[in-house]
Amino acid sequence: MFAAYAARIDRDQPLNGLELGERPAPAARDGWTTVNVRAASLNHHDLWSLRGVGLAEDKLPMILGCDAAGVDEDGNEVVLHSVIGQTGHGVGPKEPRSILTERYQGTFAEQVSVPAWNVLPKPKELSFEEAACLPTAWLTAYRMLFTNAGVRPGDSVLVQGAGGGVATAAIALGKAAGLRVFATSRDEAKRKRALELGAVEAVESGARLPQRVDAVIETVGAATWSHSVKSLKPGGTLVISGATSGDRPSHAELTRIFFLELKVVGSTMGTKDELEDLLSFCAATGVRPVIDEVLPLDRAREGFERMESGELFGKVVLNTP
Repeated sequence: MFAAYAARIDRDQPLNGLELGERPAPAARDGWTTVNVRAASLNHHDLWSLRGVGLAEDKLPMILGCDAAGVDEDGNEVVLHSVIGQTGHGVGPKEPRSILTERYQGTFAEQVSVPAWNVLPKPKELSFEEAACLPTAWLTAYRMLFTNAGVRPGDSVLVQGAGGGVATAAIALGKAAGLRVFATSRDEAKRKRALELGAVEAVESGARLPQRVDAVIETVGAATWSHSVKSLKPGGTLVISGATSGDRPSHAELTRIFFLELKVVGSTMGTKDELEDLLSFCAATGVRPVIDEVLPLDRAREGFERMESGELFGKVVLNTP
């Protein structure tokens, strides 16, 4: 079957390790099911995998891709939950939790095999391309907002770095949930898009907000850390799920954190139940993932290049014939 896969690890030039070509189809395995992939979306996790983060060389070649929607062996339209080993279903109770492509072949292929427990029904209201955007970036944003930030309708939220997958999701989800959303970006066009998505105000990175907020959604890291801390109300919550600009801020703002009793919460992915809730939320409210571009699988390299450049707003989706 045709696939996009990591053939080599290159920490400095990750796309040097990306290959497109034939790979073995999934073999039958007890407790697992094979899904015919209709659409799969790119995440920065895929670039990190090509750099060797979370992917050991002895696992190569590894088909990349965490997210997918498709049709299962019984003809059902489904969405995949890409966290494997969370409960032991299909893998054994002592296996550590991992994300697809860390231990098991991923979704950038015509077929993918996952534990049957990891398959959820796709709502009829969502296209395959829309559904394929949800299991990583959108699920991460959903958990950050509603589980770890604990915000409720009427609260205010700052989303750093509008344009990325998680940030875009947080703006759209926050608007649909009745939050007052502020956003930042260095790029004027991305600030405009954030307003169109539902942000009440979009400012340059580091600019003072018109008010302090109840929570901050942080995926940028070092470059925005100080601004995130300073933007919070006393007792507010900073939720972090990434550090694309680095994980060592020049000023940790520890005095402000303890004096104002701020909370800093780490957040990674989400549970199967949260993904089910997210699918229902999107189906019921009409909120939909922002898709920057849809490409056929054989043009996957173009999608990776676009994501690596940062010149996108929302998700890049790959579909199969």
